[in-house]
Amino acid sequence: MQIYSLVTRWFTISIFTLLFVACGGGGSGNSGSGANTGTGEENNTQIAYKGLVFYYQNMPSSEYILDQLTDSEFNELDDSKQLKIANKLLNTLFFGYPLKNLKEKIKQGSFLSMTRSGLDTENTDKAWLENYLLDDTYFKQYQSQYYEPQAITILSRFYAMKDLDKYFLQNWVAYILSQTIMFSPAYELSSSHTPNISGVYNRLVTMLENDSGMRFVTYVHMMSEDNWRRFRSPEDNGREMMEIYLQDTNDSRVPLAGQALKNWKLNTDSDTLEVGLNRNTQPLNLFGTTVVTGEDFYRELVKSDAFTQGVTTRLVDFFFPEKSSSQKEHIIHTIVSSKPETWQDILLQIIFSEAYLLDNTRAQSAEETFYSLAKKIHYRHRRDTFRRLKDRLEEMHQASMKYKLGKLERVPLDTLSFAHYHKYIRENILLRKADPEQTNPDSWNYHGWQASFIAFEQFTYDENNASTSLRNFVNYLFESTIARKADSQEHALFKKHMITTENDREVFTYPFNMFTRNDDREKELKDRLERKENIAMVVLDYISRLDETYRQREVH
Repeated sequence: MQIYSLVTRWFTISIFTLLFVACGGGGSGNSGSGANTGTGEENNTQIAYKGLVFYYQNMPSSEYILDQLTDSEFNELDDSKQLKIANKLLNTLFFGYPLKNLKEKIKQGSFLSMTRSGLDTENTDKAWLENYLLDDTYFKQYQSQYYEPQAITILSRFYAMKDLDKYFLQNWVAYILSQTIMFSPAYELSSSHTPNISGVYNRLVTMLENDSGMRFVTYVHMMSEDNWRRFRSPEDNGREMMEIYLQDTNDSRVPLAGQALKNWKLNTDSDTLEVGLNRNTQPLNLFGTTVVTGEDFYRELVKSDAFTQGVTTRLVDFFFPEKSSSQKEHIIHTIVSSKPETWQDILLQIIFSEAYLLDNTRAQSAEETFYSLAKKIHYRHRRDTFRRLKDRLEEMHQASMKYKLGKLERVPLDTLSFAHYHKYIRENILLRKADPEQTNPDSWNYHGWQASFIAFEQFTYDENNASTSLRNFVNYLFESTIARKADSQEHALFKKHMITTENDREVFTYPFNMFTRNDDREKELKDRLERKENIAMVVLDYISRLDETYRQREVH
């Protein structure tokens, strides 16, 4: 099969690659064979170019070598541990369920496998979703590049997607990759422009939709103008590609890489990638083979054995930042031995593993905290919610897709960065209640958690037992947000603040009496809701100060 036959597939968006081949930039366009198959009309047809296989099916989880937490092991744990693990997994995926829904899913006895199979199922109406995101009624559309509107749309999409399905996973994988040194659009650079944000991200999503292997995805990215706007000279680009993807820091190979890429440059005229005809003709020994042109350099780089080791190391560092070097090395070696060929093969193997769900401790990113809470607490957004989220991420030094070298420190925990993190989650999520009477989506009172989050049907209460009702409500709020019940000291703290004794009977103090009575039924309901909100605000304010709101912990 000739290389031009791939024009019918996604590869057409990388038309520059085809032009290089047509011009002789990569030699003759011989087809090769690959280990896995393509999809769609070309199902069961092996498609490769000079040994670079383009398409791979994701590896079934039965072939993972890193130990995965099974349903049977999960079901043997007590209810509190099951809730913590489920919450940890969902938070990682930028997702969450209201507490009752989550407990119902856990009780079915197949939570992990059900969640895993859901990621292989397409439920999202993509046309509806994209039209919804571009509807100015719901999401403010920013025209000025000053606001980086492409990043705002990407952040909005995780909130707007309702199902934890295949399309959600593809967007999540693309987002994770674009936060790393491997695929960051680096819009902080003067040579990078805001369309590069959507250029990198949308290409990742589209290639994932088409079952592109991780080597092919990287090959296309490295040859893109998006990448060259980050590393702008032959020597710089060649050095960084070897360091980033192979973790090869041997400077003696940099001149060889520069020679292979000698006719490539980022032209200062609009920061445009330009590939000249003065191609290198001298054979160069790199990656255990011979390369001549720039296209050879990129192709053989991703084909090398060191590529899998390098990218796996990047992702293990990203998800296990607090593990020791020896622990990371074991995880990396185990994943590499499973011979992954797609990004999902690595990422899903990590997040469903025992090492991650049971043994890992790390700070939680602001995206993990925000999106999971939003779905748990019935959050309603303003039109500008995600522009503000983008801005706050920058203040936290967790900016999305901004940094030249990606998020080398995924969650900065210096005093100022964390202060902004805490302030945003506390004031804009946990203590922000939506006004049900407010219909203007630009109003400050429009956004926040809705009354349905704390409705009486969400927890067990007894109007004749203030202490028990308060305990149940507090536990509901704790479990909904941080996946654990309040401990005895915390219950004592809230009880002392909200309950008094009258005539040897425990009753709520006036501001917290969610069982206040009134002959006017409508006023009674209104008063009860207001008092219940007072309780919720105190408890949620307390929860906003707990490290569990911002950290994922071991579960044993």
